[in-house]
Amino acid sequence: MINYSGINHLALVTHDMTATIRFWRDLLGMRLVAGLGREGYRQYFFQVAPNTLLLFFEWPGALPMVEKDHGVPFKGPVGFDHVAIGVVSDDDLWVIKARLEAADFWASELIDHGFIHSLYSFDPNHIPIEFSAPVAGVDLERQPRMKDRHPLPAAKEGPDPQPGHWPGLPPIAPRSERFVYPGEGTVFTEED
Repeated sequence: MINYSGINHLALVTHDMTATIRFWRDLLGMRLVAGLGREGYRQYFFQVAPNTLLLFFEWPGALPMVEKDHGVPFKGPVGFDHVAIGVVSDDDLWVIKARLEAADFWASELIDHGFIHSLYSFDPNHIPIEFSAPVAGVDLERQPRMKDRHPLPAAKEGPDPQPGHWPGLPPIAPRSERFVYPGEGTVFTEED
C-alpha cells in the first residue's frame, strides 16, 4: 500500500512572476515559501495549506493560456481544466469574491454543487481557478457516491483499488542500491 499525503505541489507556468506573486500572495494571502532562479528561469512556491503548494515556473516567452470557462468541453491539446482550492466555509468564499472584485478580477456567483459550494475566477495567467467550501453533511471521501446514469464497468467495481488489472509489484531495489540524485533545490539545505 502506498501512503499518499496529498498533492505536494501543482506546477503551473507564468510569463510574469511579479503579477503572479501579487495575485497569489498579496491578494489571496498564500505565503511565498520558496524560490529558485537563474537567468531566464525562475520557480516560486506558494503555500495553499499544510503540505499543499502551488509552484509557478516563470518562462520568458510563455504566453497566458487562452481563457476557457471551467468545466466546459474543449477540443484541441489540453492538459487540465482548472485548479480547485479548498476553503473551510462559505464565509471564506465571500471574502475571496470581495477581494477579487475589488482588484478588478472577474468572480462568479457562488454555485451549489451538492457536496461543495464554489466560486470561479482566473489568475493573471488566465489559469481557471475554483475555490470550494464543503457542504455540511456530505462527505464523498467517507461515503463515495456514483451518480453517473451510465457508469463505466470499471466504475461499477467500486471506489477502492481493484487487484488484477496491472502486473504485481516487482522487486524493489534494496536500500544499498538506492540513490537520490541532487537537484536544484538542494540549496534549501544550505545555511544562509
